[in-house]
Amino acid sequence: MNSLEDISIRNQDRAWEIIKNTDIVNIWESIHAEIRLVGSLKMGLMMKHRDIDFHIYSSPLNILDSFAAMAKLAENPAIKRIEYTNLINTDEKCIEWHAWYQDHDNELWQIDMIHILKGSFYDGYFENIADRIITLLTPKNKEIILNLKYETPDHEKIPGIAYYQAVIRDKIKTYTDFMQWYKEHPVTGIVEWIP
Repeated sequence: MNSLEDISIRNQDRAWEIIKNTDIVNIWESIHAEIRLVGSLKMGLMMKHRDIDFHIYSSPLNILDSFAAMAKLAENPAIKRIEYTNLINTDEKCIEWHAWYQDHDNELWQIDMIHILKGSFYDGYFENIADRIITLLTPKNKEIILNLKYETPDHEKIPGIAYYQAVIRDKIKTYTDFMQWYKEHPVTGIVEWIP
């Protein structure tokens, strides 16, 4: 069996192939938006969950421009489904996009694109969290995080931030302890923990 690190690297390599194949960076830049990678791919903590996360910034935040970018992305035949949520008039000041990409092994990858009003409260917020996590990662806690993600059943939808908070802040080491921790610290909205 492959080591957890091998699985993580394989999935990260595949994610970068998808980013290249979709031309997603150029698509968003074509509407004068700034696109930034966030999440497990940025931090080198991708495991089984095939999820690529981007935060995209523009001012003003224009629905027509956002739809134009997604129309270009949808031209790629590997994009099989797209979902849209308008959160412009909330504290999040964003448009939430989710697209599903079918790779050459017929595996579906979720691409999360959060299009955020530049200068709003969450501008750079999660990038800062990712940068802080990267600086605090040690080989040992990286191994623990990857192991916890690997042991999590595929049907369980646990946000990555829960693993990072449990391991980095609360020194959780085993899956049993993590599941108990998660029951006591359920994720019900935006987690504003910064390590």
